Amino acid sequence: MPSNNTSTQRRRYAFAAAHLASTMLAFNHHCQTALAFTIRRSSSSAAFLVNNSVKNTRQITTTATSRLFSSVTEPPKTTTTTADDGSTYKLKPRPTPTNDSQYDLTNLSNGIQGSYDPTLFESQLYQWWEQAGCFEPDSKQSADTASTNGKEPYVLPMPPPNVTGRLHMGHAIFVALQDVLARFHRMRGRPVLWTPGTDHAGIATQLQVEKALMLEGKRRGTEEEIANASSEEEREKLVPREEFLERVWEYKEEQGGAITSQLRSLGASADWTRERFTMDPALSVGVSEAFVRLHEKGLVYRGTYMVNWSPGLMTAVSDLEVEYSEEEGKLYYFKYVVEDEEEEGKATEEFLAVATTRPETIFGDTAVCVNPEDERYGHLIGKRVLVPMSDIGDGKARSIPIIADEYVDMEFGTGALKITPGHDPNDYELGKKYDLEIMNVMNKDATMNEKCGEPYVGLDRFEAREKLWSDMEEAGLVIKAEPHMQRVPRSQRGGEIIEPLVSKQWFVKTEGMGAKALAAVKDGDITIVPSRFEKVWYGWLTDIRDWCISRQLWWGHRIPVWYVDESEEEYIVARNAEEAKEKAIEAGHSADIVLRQEDDVLDTWFSSGLWPFATVGWPQDEGKDASTDLARFYPGTCLETGYDILFFWVARMVMLGIELTDVSPFKVIYLHGLVRAADGTKMSKTKGNVVDPLDTVSEYGADSLRYSLVTGVTPGQDIPLNMDKIAANKAFANKLWNCCKFVTGNALKDIDEEELKSLGVSGPIGKEEFDTLALPERYIISKCHELVESVTEDIEKYQLGAAGSKIYEFLWDQYADWYIEISKTRLYEGFGGGGEEAKTARRVLVYILDTSMRLLHPYMPYVTEQLWHHLPRVPKTEEMAAHSLMLADWPQMDDTRLVQDKDAIASFEVFQALTRTIRNARSEYNVEQGKKIAATIVAPGELKDMIETEINSLIMLAKLDPDQVSVVEAGSDEAKAAAAGDSAQLVVQEGVEAYLPMAGLVDIEKEKQRLEKQSAKLAKEIEKLAGRLQSKGFVDKAPPAVVDKAKAELAELEDQASKVDASLKALG
Repeated sequence: MPSNNTSTQRRRYAFAAAHLASTMLAFNHHCQTALAFTIRRSSSSAAFLVNNSVKNTRQITTTATSRLFSSVTEPPKTTTTTADDGSTYKLKPRPTPTNDSQYDLTNLSNGIQGSYDPTLFESQLYQWWEQAGCFEPDSKQSADTASTNGKEPYVLPMPPPNVTGRLHMGHAIFVALQDVLARFHRMRGRPVLWTPGTDHAGIATQLQVEKALMLEGKRRGTEEEIANASSEEEREKLVPREEFLERVWEYKEEQGGAITSQLRSLGASADWTRERFTMDPALSVGVSEAFVRLHEKGLVYRGTYMVNWSPGLMTAVSDLEVEYSEEEGKLYYFKYVVEDEEEEGKATEEFLAVATTRPETIFGDTAVCVNPEDERYGHLIGKRVLVPMSDIGDGKARSIPIIADEYVDMEFGTGALKITPGHDPNDYELGKKYDLEIMNVMNKDATMNEKCGEPYVGLDRFEAREKLWSDMEEAGLVIKAEPHMQRVPRSQRGGEIIEPLVSKQWFVKTEGMGAKALAAVKDGDITIVPSRFEKVWYGWLTDIRDWCISRQLWWGHRIPVWYVDESEEEYIVARNAEEAKEKAIEAGHSADIVLRQEDDVLDTWFSSGLWPFATVGWPQDEGKDASTDLARFYPGTCLETGYDILFFWVARMVMLGIELTDVSPFKVIYLHGLVRAADGTKMSKTKGNVVDPLDTVSEYGADSLRYSLVTGVTPGQDIPLNMDKIAANKAFANKLWNCCKFVTGNALKDIDEEELKSLGVSGPIGKEEFDTLALPERYIISKCHELVESVTEDIEKYQLGAAGSKIYEFLWDQYADWYIEISKTRLYEGFGGGGEEAKTARRVLVYILDTSMRLLHPYMPYVTEQLWHHLPRVPKTEEMAAHSLMLADWPQMDDTRLVQDKDAIASFEVFQALTRTIRNARSEYNVEQGKKIAATIVAPGELKDMIETEINSLIMLAKLDPDQVSVVEAGSDEAKAAAAGDSAQLVVQEGVEAYLPMAGLVDIEKEKQRLEKQSAKLAKEIEKLAGRLQSKGFVDKAPPAVVDKAKAELAELEDQASKVDASLKALG
């Protein structure tokens, strides 16, 4: 933890220099200058890391983001409590709640005015939700009530973003999806715990502080380096571990709050009172406990193996943190001269041609391998060759054996393979197989060490490559070098080329743990959504390697191992220093034993692998009563994350969870895809196609972005993010806004308080009330109830995209386009409405809008909450934290079916088809928009009665003349007379037709003149194009595509002319 001394507190280190765009030019200059004093670091690696960081730094403070967060609640101050074991918890108390009823009054008094503008209410709404305690598990009802109602907790562990990170689309997609799940299950009555927090991000955070130190002309320095510094000036450039960690903690405090504020801006309804940080004291206790328990089970060990070494970061990294890229390099061909069998270290005239992509590793070669089936080299197997430029004295060179193994590809290169067990993972395996010497020829900063010989010591590996090749050329050992595409391993964090090195590290045995994690999915204990990732899961866990968990960093959880005195082999694994000393004394050491803690820290993924259970009180609350968070909220329900960290994080959580708690840490793994540019390509700053979520929220609102990310895709599918889609979804929010404006400002205008109060929705409409309603009302309620059941089932099955799209279609296509329009014939006396009919319409308008907003709320929480406060509502219960939509009941709280009428749906769909058909005819005949036309509707039996009942709606929707509309029985004399008249016949379906008198549709003389003019124009165009196609010069000389296009245009013109002629004949 950082020191509390006043000098430390006063010093506010200028870390922002590495982040704010205003300092970037100076930063680049200073970084280049700072490289001059970098000690024991490869200049190329250091420069790459710093310059790469400069390229990837972006401005994070903009007018838009400042405005966006201006009203968002500041995270509340933390308080500290002490657990039974003495460890401390940081808890964030709920802020003083705002007055719930006062919020309603203020909201209502403002009314729904103008167009949808999310900037006017999103941040205020979030502040109200958080201050009122709406995000806590028992915000809807008490734990006892939930238990009585059979509502089990729904637990979502939030993937912890880097504590010093900034919001990007990867965060936005997980917030959008997880918040849908949290809000849905909360409304359905389940106590929801969505645990937020941040990860200490060992490598990423330490890098930022190291870069800032470089600006001061300083770097990290070990105790030995500080003690052996050549001068006081050099000593001052070295920052000891304690001071370095103080600076990292300062950096974390200064930069660490931004990401959680940004997550809030997206509407994340996470329980911020339970916010965790992976290096919180309580979680650190869990990390030490996990290490100790795994060691006691024999699953943690220290060993010397080949690891991925990051020279720039100066640490080992896991296989999963290495990214491979296809890059052009060279394949170097050279001579491995055969040793004289009579005189050791002396050359013969015979040589073996060998090819390599990395000549600098020749110094570490301990064999040359050929395929035993390769006839070219059979006579050489068992002989020895001389390592180029390896002077061992007396003019002799180091010799190595020629061995044979089927591993060698006879077709690659020369068919002879140099074996470097100390710097290649495949060679390392061959080296162990044949008991070859393992030579490490590089220092940890990727400079060459003393084993390479004086001319190369201290050179960067790539400088050494050039010098060695030049020297070999002078010595006559070079054959050729040619271009070659190769897979280059690069550090995911630093970007520099990884160097395989044999190193002593701490490992976790994963074979047995991996088998348990594999079985958890195979046996159905964990479900992966989508299921296609099961195959990937099985494949990786079947072929899993031991996990290197030690990192040569200072920021992180220091490995809980204490070495005895100066020994590197005798050590004690303990939870803390006090326990280590007790164990040492128990082992027979004296009370004044000197113990030295391991310098390395644990892989960040080790601590985040404990996230689902460490965040709810493990191990402190193990075995305690059912009221603890651990007992109540573990195991979790769903782990939602991107498929790209399925193995980085998810598999490790499952392995550690099962091993340490004996249960799978969650029941469902939901994997989302990657957010990509509109064309499906990866977002890249170099391409200029990165979409900033903060800027997007500022322009379009959080709801529009959330909805765009969640809908239109299936689980695990990558999401192409199109700004047109976001704009369209903002238009959808505006449509909802206008619907609510109509309901509250027109339908409910001037009604008495008693009726207004009665319109509050307390549950689904039942059958008794439903059966009294007219067809359009029974139709829209049936469609709404269909939607409720479908959306509920979809979300329960994690088909979130499909569910969200259905709500959009219903609100726009059914409620707004049909029922609101039909309701006007009930509401207004001018359309024949009023009285009880108007009252019923108001009831249905409010019911459908309220129900729809409840369905839409998980997807678009801000606009639905804002509008819902303007609708009539039933009072909140005493147990509800606030009178909020997010705590209202879901329209289907259990599996009880909602009332529906399939016959009503079918009948009203006929009415819709009839209306559309008449509208289409008006369009085809270019009827003026405001003109009312005559119509005779022919329909059989009950359909005729239905149309007659809803004739006012048809008149309004199809713009018919009420004095010239009739509905007649199919087959009647009236129907025959309508068919015989001069009318346009419209067939809706079998038995249902509409006849529109032509005289009402068009002015026949005017229409004739228009069509004749159009016919003449088409005839001229046809004649011109036909003549062109009849010209031999055009047909023979023009490209075939041009000729085909001309033929297609002629066919289109002729078709148009035919239709115009038919229309003229119809007019007589």
